[in-house]
Amino acid sequence: MDRIIIRGGNRLSGRLPISGAKNSALALLPCALLTDEPVTLRNLPRLADVDSFGHLLNQLGASTMIEGARPEDFGRVMTMRAGRITSTEAPYDIVRKMRASILVLGPLLARAGEATVSLPGGCAIGNRPIDLHLKALEAFGAHIELAAGYVKASAPDGGLPGGKYVFPVVSVGATENALMAASTASGVCILENAAREPEITDLCRMLVAMGAEIEGIGTDRLVIHGKPRLHGATYAVMPDRIEAGSYACAAAITGGDVELVGAHADDMQAVLTALRDCGVHVEAERNSIRVAAEGRLLPLTLSTAPFPAFPTDMQAQFMAMLTLADGASVLTETIFENRYMHVPELARMGADISVNGRTAVVRGVEKLTGAPVMATDLRASMSLILAGLAAEGETQVNRVYHLDRGYERLEEKLQAVGADIERASDG
Repeated sequence: MDRIIIRGGNRLSGRLPISGAKNSALALLPCALLTDEPVTLRNLPRLADVDSFGHLLNQLGASTMIEGARPEDFGRVMTMRAGRITSTEAPYDIVRKMRASILVLGPLLARAGEATVSLPGGCAIGNRPIDLHLKALEAFGAHIELAAGYVKASAPDGGLPGGKYVFPVVSVGATENALMAASTASGVCILENAAREPEITDLCRMLVAMGAEIEGIGTDRLVIHGKPRLHGATYAVMPDRIEAGSYACAAAITGGDVELVGAHADDMQAVLTALRDCGVHVEAERNSIRVAAEGRLLPLTLSTAPFPAFPTDMQAQFMAMLTLADGASVLTETIFENRYMHVPELARMGADISVNGRTAVVRGVEKLTGAPVMATDLRASMSLILAGLAAEGETQVNRVYHLDRGYERLEEKLQAVGADIERASDG
């Protein structure tokens, strides 16, 4: 099994390219199921989750072709074509590996009128039920059954008639599934209190490029006028705001100066504001962000919340960064109830963190010390990488398959800006 070895203490400096967004790509890939014409995605990140989704699309009858992919390139171009849906079942052995697989439910329902999808897996960061996905689809006219660990959904003859659903809480995945299902409804579908994340906007723009009609893009009220059919399109995946935020934290924790090439500041204002509040210099350009830090960081009080507030996917990285701040920081996790599993591993490196329910108090220490640590989920993995970059001595991060799900060529990117980091394999 692979592990990442880091010899900490190097100041990061230079230009670091930001890849296409994992969370957007996993919502754009299933759009290929909505049409029998080719769909091409550019700037698609090279990630284990993207590969897994491609295999799932193959199982359902879609062909996938990688174009012009050179080993030295970041990102890929993939063309998919689902000329005919050969299966409407997404099996457990694929879906269990990746929670985003549930996003084939809406497109299969829209295109084939039925779908059977295993209940999902993914990171073990707490209870993440799919009830809102199902309730939104039911509001649009779908019939839903749960049996033997599978969701069985069907649409009336003639497609989903449409309707209105008000989300009781914001759900990104449920908004995405509902959008795709609604795109070919026979009537009008309305979503209120919909998620507003940039990845939702990216999905809406992709669907519009395929011929969908959506009002309210970027707001929490989306009105989808169903079309009889969608057509193919070519679309570029947005840059990954979470990857950009993670590498911004890497620059900050090492007292570095890094330009995040391709990052969009408009998609990550809450993160940039929090960095500035820590005393980090942030300079946003049209298609890049420069992050520079000097001296000890200032402590913060942060609470995660849906976009445009501070994202839960950046909580672990900020916690690692704040372990070296000059004072005590308070972090509150409001999205997931089990997202502090990185705390014991950071403590092994000398961090002073206490957790009470959903709140963590991070008391800044003078230094971190390298140690063998174990990753528990995707963003927790990155928090340990960040701590290792700043720690004295050597840090070994085990179970790095989590990292491969969400960070494209992490070691290469960090090496290019001065980190002493490498991947090692036991076998």
